[in-house]
Amino acid sequence: MTAGNNGASTPEDDDPFGYLYADGQANGAQPPSGGYGYPNAVNRVRTVGQRQYGQQAPAAPHGQAPQQQGAYSRPNAHYAAPETHPGGAPTGRRPGQGGGDRGPNTKGLLIGAVAVVAAVVIGIGVAMINGDSDDKGENKAGATTPTATQSSEPSPSTSNSAPSEGELPKTDAEALQVDGGATKASDIKGARTADGVYVTNFNNVGASVTWAVNDIPEDGKYTVFIGYGVPGKDGTATLTVNGTASSTPVNLRNWAEAPEGDYEKGWTKTYNWIQLNKGTNTIKISCEGGNQCDANLDQLWLAKGWVKSG
Repeated sequence: MTAGNNGASTPEDDDPFGYLYADGQANGAQPPSGGYGYPNAVNRVRTVGQRQYGQQAPAAPHGQAPQQQGAYSRPNAHYAAPETHPGGAPTGRRPGQGGGDRGPNTKGLLIGAVAVVAAVVIGIGVAMINGDSDDKGENKAGATTPTATQSSEPSPSTSNSAPSEGELPKTDAEALQVDGGATKASDIKGARTADGVYVTNFNNVGASVTWAVNDIPEDGKYTVFIGYGVPGKDGTATLTVNGTASSTPVNLRNWAEAPEGDYEKGWTKTYNWIQLNKGTNTIKISCEGGNQCDANLDQLWLAKGWVKSG
């Protein structure tokens, strides 16, 4: 069989590519008129520069798809840059290059870190200073003094100091009237009178001391303070004001916490709340039945109102 003639009516009908061979050309084979070397191909030959971009291409023959030609400088609707797809290639611009982008502000981070460290150090220093101040302010002695509480029945004061001078009357043991076997002495040290005199032998039923108080400025509430000493144990006595015995006994407690039998270390004071009249009043302290009166008395003084110290 020779190229271009295989019993067909024309060589090109037998072999469309017969024109490529020498014997096909000898038998008269010609390239097809459609162009591009295959039948019915569309071949529109134009002079260079004849086609203008952006113009609508002529309609294709019936049954054939038209060529799609995008306008110049107009992107294809189906095209997307690689970097817009997941995993696509990154852009060529690096941080710190162009567009005003900047890298991490390492200087700002360093300044912030230094500020935090400085704040921590200052806080530790302040805490240490405050701790030292608190330690220095502690009461290292650990000694405590009993305190009297407000109640309908006055309880003794805890101070062992002598009463301060005031406008209201005050008396020492030397000026007190003694009865019922009570006597005055100065053998035991610690009495707060000018010459150390105190009333003793008070631990007998009927023993008493009486104080005639003058110059009370007005009727009302007052507090009578009683200085005394006990031999390391508690005691009581009876208080009578202007002839009326009080229902509240005089509390002769061992507030000084003296050891038993030690009168010298047992000096302290107590108080009772009373009502006085303007002018002259009598205050009596006695050892009655039911009292424990083993105590020495050295002073009596008054304070305005119902108070706990004076």
